[in-house]
Amino acid sequence: MSDEKSFTPDAATTLEISPTEVAAWIHLPHDQRPMLIDCREADELAICQIHGNEWIPLGDFPSTGPELCGDATRGVVVYCHHGMRSLRAAMILRSRGIENAFSMAGGIDAWSRSIDPAVPRY
Repeated sequence: MSDEKSFTPDAATTLEISPTEVAAWIHLPHDQRPMLIDCREADELAICQIHGNEWIPLGDFPSTGPELCGDATRGVVVYCHHGMRSLRAAMILRSRGIENAFSMAGGIDAWSRSIDPAVPRY
């Protein structure tokens, strides 16, 4: 049995994770929590982002996403504006062997509405 705490849901039952679940671990050091990836475009990233993220635009996922995720043993959570592009990104990662990849449901818009209203909505 592993001593490491799992912050992600069961990958066999869902492809999504809630903003509330992400908020529970987002302030932990990078090496102790799942990787958080923003898959939006640069112009969207300039408007707002969630502190502690990595940036890999969705268009880069088919060719470089899995390599850029490095050690994904603690999980990978991808977010976008509303959760549709991040679902695609998580499916791409899973198809490339990263089984514990998830999309944050509702994207950064849901994050702004339910977790951090200081994050601008657009």
